[in-house]
Amino acid sequence: MFNDIVPLIQFRGGFIHQGRRVSFGSFQKGIHRAKEQQGPAALTLTTAPPKPGKAAPYDDVVDMDSGAILYHYRSGSPDQSDNRALRAALELQAPLIYFWGITPGQYQIVAPAFVTQDDPTSAMVMLEVGLPLADTRGDGLVSSEDARRYALSMVMRRYHQARFRRDVMLAYRGRCAICALKEAQLIEAAHIIRDPHPEGLATVVNGIAMCAIHHLAYDRNLLGIDPRGMVHISDRLLREVDGPMLRTGLQGFHEASIAQPVSHSERPDPMRLATRFEEFIRAA
Repeated sequence: MFNDIVPLIQFRGGFIHQGRRVSFGSFQKGIHRAKEQQGPAALTLTTAPPKPGKAAPYDDVVDMDSGAILYHYRSGSPDQSDNRALRAALELQAPLIYFWGITPGQYQIVAPAFVTQDDPTSAMVMLEVGLPLADTRGDGLVSSEDARRYALSMVMRRYHQARFRRDVMLAYRGRCAICALKEAQLIEAAHIIRDPHPEGLATVVNGIAMCAIHHLAYDRNLLGIDPRGMVHISDRLLREVDGPMLRTGLQGFHEASIAQPVSHSERPDPMRLATRFEEFIRAA
């Protein structure tokens, strides 16, 4: 529903456990243990999203070599209650929910996550991404090195795609570049060069905001965009006779120009458009 970026407002009500409402935390501090918990371990961890022009308060780091996330203690005394809750999560191997800030008010959820190492000298712990119990013979952890790296690589993939969507939505002001639709739940970030390709990077110049119907048509090569930003509808669809959606939603945009970001640095890369347009021509 949220394409891996979940608005903060969705967490405000917490969740219901055994008939009681449990809070996810205030998101103003990184380590949260709910008052309803019986045990000493933390429930959620948060990395605050960066604010424009400001450094993040905690420089939490993803270490792909180890397949882990390095997470900082709360600043101040190592023995304060939040840091004790963090260490208790290690001792008990309690599953945690990790909220990774993408942009102010928007978070990616990583769960379950486990604290697997503690380094008081550097005031950091190591988080590893867990797999469902059914996939790990009941121990709840990603045990092998390869599995650990795979799990983290999937998290990072979602993270980069979330940032890609955020950047594309901002560049195009949340509107479809073809039809100008601005209903947020129907607008998607389309890749020009597809994701698996070496040039299919999750960067704004490789993206265009499109409504769901135009994104699908673009992915199926029923709609193409040339290096000038002109829309082309496939000959087959142009010849087809159907209802108003085809006539006005697709055929009507043939040879129209897409709306482009105000900033030249965010506009679609013409070379990528050309490469993708060649695919459209071959498919046609």
